[in-house]
Amino acid sequence: MAVTGIEVWLGQRFCGPPGVANGGYACGSLAALLGGAAEVTLRRPLPLGRRLWARHDDDGILVVEDGDALLAEARPVVAEVELAVPGAVSLEEARAVAGRSRYYDAPVFPGCFVCGPARAPGDGLRIFPGQSAGRPRWAAPWTPDRSVARADGTVRPEVVWAALDCPSGLAAAEAAGLPGDTAVLLGRMTAGLAALPRAGDQCRVVAWPGGCDGRKLAAGSALLGPDGEVLAAARTVWLTVPRPAPAPAAGATS
Repeated sequence: MAVTGIEVWLGQRFCGPPGVANGGYACGSLAALLGGAAEVTLRRPLPLGRRLWARHDDDGILVVEDGDALLAEARPVVAEVELAVPGAVSLEEARAVAGRSRYYDAPVFPGCFVCGPARAPGDGLRIFPGQSAGRPRWAAPWTPDRSVARADGTVRPEVVWAALDCPSGLAAAEAAGLPGDTAVLLGRMTAGLAALPRAGDQCRVVAWPGGCDGRKLAAGSALLGPDGEVLAAARTVWLTVPRPAPAPAAGATS
């Protein structure tokens, strides 16, 4: 094996569902270990706030395990992810439709680092996609906070992956017309980054559905910079699951 014992640590801030990592953030954190465009498959949710270990297997795939449980696999992408958006969405339109999604009537994961409305400005990314009128496009504005930037002012790559995650999930789920008792979880994400936005840039995220195959829903997403340039793009595969029961309120008893 080429490399063993690579430490992976995902902080509590970066949750998706309660207690586990946002899928896009987890994928981006593993992609960063490969140094470029990557395809990451999540076999199980990655826990937060404790040390995990990654290793390269005999085929060169980066594997993350928790004891005997396989959590994720990541591999470099040979063919680059196409940095294109099928149909433009302006910043003004993204602002107009933000939050206009059925999802926000009763969010499944209100504390999600990316799309959770319960997260305060400067803590969560607060990316709230809504559907453009009359077409299968979901969009939201995003101005990265300084807390997710590196010393040079550019946004950390794993946070860009996170920003590309939830909008594609909402697009996939709402286009499929999933019933209220069904949710989606990220199964696979393939992303490429052409450039990193800077903290304070007025960006927008655009997402679109890509069809379904049984429990699998496909989607795409892109991050656009202030001038409409495509900074990053992703292809995602989502898995339908039963909607989890709401977390009990603090102090509640059974």
